[in-house]
Amino acid sequence: MVNKRHPDMPVSLDSSVTDDAKLSQLPSQLSSLYGLTPKVESAIIDALSREDTGRLNMLMDPLHPADKADFIKRINHQDTASLVQLVGADFDVEILAYLDEDAREVVVEHLSSDVIAASLPDLDSDDVVTIAEELEPEEREEILASLSEKDRVLVEQSLSFPEDSAGRMMQREMVVVPPFWTVGQTIDSLRSEAGGQDDFYIVMVTDATGHYVGEVSLDKLLCSQRPKRISQIMDTDIQPIPVSMDQEEVALLFRRYGRVTSAVVDPDGRLLGIITIDDIIDVIDEEAEEDLMALAGVSDASIRSSIVETFKARVPWLFVNLLTAVLASIVIGLFETTLDRIVALAILMPIVASMGGNAGTQTVTVAVRAIAMREFSTKTAITFGLRELYVGVINGVLFAVLAAGLAYVWFGQTDIALIIAIAMCANIVVAAISGTLVPLALIKLGSDPAIASSVFITTITDVVGFMVFLGLAALLLL
Repeated sequence: MVNKRHPDMPVSLDSSVTDDAKLSQLPSQLSSLYGLTPKVESAIIDALSREDTGRLNMLMDPLHPADKADFIKRINHQDTASLVQLVGADFDVEILAYLDEDAREVVVEHLSSDVIAASLPDLDSDDVVTIAEELEPEEREEILASLSEKDRVLVEQSLSFPEDSAGRMMQREMVVVPPFWTVGQTIDSLRSEAGGQDDFYIVMVTDATGHYVGEVSLDKLLCSQRPKRISQIMDTDIQPIPVSMDQEEVALLFRRYGRVTSAVVDPDGRLLGIITIDDIIDVIDEEAEEDLMALAGVSDASIRSSIVETFKARVPWLFVNLLTAVLASIVIGLFETTLDRIVALAILMPIVASMGGNAGTQTVTVAVRAIAMREFSTKTAITFGLRELYVGVINGVLFAVLAAGLAYVWFGQTDIALIIAIAMCANIVVAAISGTLVPLALIKLGSDPAIASSVFITTITDVVGFMVFLGLAALLLL
């Protein structure tokens, strides 16, 4: 968990922050700054381009590590390397905990191991794990040597757990008391020993063997009489999180039960650490971003990715899309004679496919989100499918009438208007059905519906749209 040291209120900077005559005013203004304003960002970029180390440090030092990380995310790899090299030993290692994986990798590559090692003892254990997992094994060993033996063992244990598991994201610093202590003993202990604990909301309770037995919230602790035993006021109904649980499942538990802090236990029930809400927010953002990017088939993409990385991430699904597009083209080829004789069909045909594709994407997006949120059961899937079917029928009829009216005004032929109306309605209904069934089918097959659904939905709506539209044309007009 990262230290929270934001000031309370923002201030605005003078419009001439980049003038040397005004630079002396910046530290006091920046010290009460909440967030990275465009003017500050411009001044930092200017100092970076001039390679003015003193000015760069003066501008960045008062900012929160999150704001510094935000700035690094906005610049390219070359400028990031220059920034790290210019700042040198004054680089705030806490920034690394706020960076995404790509940006963190670039910073670590150009940051001295000595700088990282000097700062690690001041960081929380979960942030140390986040930084250490990006390092090469040899470099990791060298840097972890700067920690005390106890802290090093705890970090190495966390690194041994699977990536994206509760064990990787948990924090080892926590307040733990035995159940036989009184409220008075606990409060006195917190006053004398918990000064180094940055933020805590829950006091964990363990037995003599270290097994988790319950927890006490701070409000209940402070509102209880001093003679009361912890065992009398602790909550024993809250289930701890298994150390091997996937981070996405952990995030769902926090969201569902409104948790702020949760205990993490090993398979035998011994307390290992805690997970706090700030880490869960990061997980929720990360998972949401992954699902969003996966829907477009660019799950590994980043604005900082190189040309080669971007190419490798996108080409596989574009290749699959090419194959499915060929299938749609084959369907069109079957009606080549019909298209040659009636040009209006070629003009109206893309409308049918486009509307079906968009309708299918709307449905599949809602379905994939529900699947990701674990909201889909057999009952909800049936309810959702029926709702989408009804909406598909309503939308189909509505846009069938609109498309028919457009076609009639455009070409003045009743038959063509009727054909596009039927095709439009059928394709939107099929899109609604497939948008529900395709993600469920992909789950049964063991595939990620977020990545593969859009390709199949597009293919189904294209093939069905063209087949119905051109098939009806061949029957009614020829």
